[in-house]
Amino acid sequence: MSSPDVQIGVVGAGSCTAGEYAAAEAIGRLIAEEKGIVCCGGLGGVMEAACRGAQSKGGLTVGIVPDTGDGNAYLDVVIRTGLGHARNVVVVQTADAVVAVGGALGTLSELAIALKLGRAVFGYRTHDLPGVVACETPEEAAVRALDAARRFRSNHSPRAVREQI
Repeated sequence: MSSPDVQIGVVGAGSCTAGEYAAAEAIGRLIAEEKGIVCCGGLGGVMEAACRGAQSKGGLTVGIVPDTGDGNAYLDVVIRTGLGHARNVVVVQTADAVVAVGGALGTLSELAIALKLGRAVFGYRTHDLPGVVACETPEEAAVRALDAARRFRSNHSPRAVREQI
């Protein structure tokens, strides 16, 4: 049986610059090319761009939306939470590793939650926080997150846990 696909949380603002959009789209493409699943908050901006990039390479996208809407047009799976900002915990808990692109206060909360939960966090032009690994390019952020997620998954998947018993 092959190992399960890793789930990469891509976080950032729902309203972003053209450069942040392009970076998130590149990150989404790379995640999909490596058979990763893009998980995000499901709205516009960075979240939409990552999903758009992933879908352009046939990747799977999951949006954990704060309300009961449909989220952005590039979602394959929509999880309607009705939780508002509290859904940030669900986004990060779902991820095996996290990539942040730009961002404001919502992104800051996701970074803090990810670090508290022990997720590896990689940032491209995002908040400068202890524990967030700053990456020079979107490609570096995606590759490092995929690698960290594979290590995380190999140590935490139900199959790996059963094999350790």
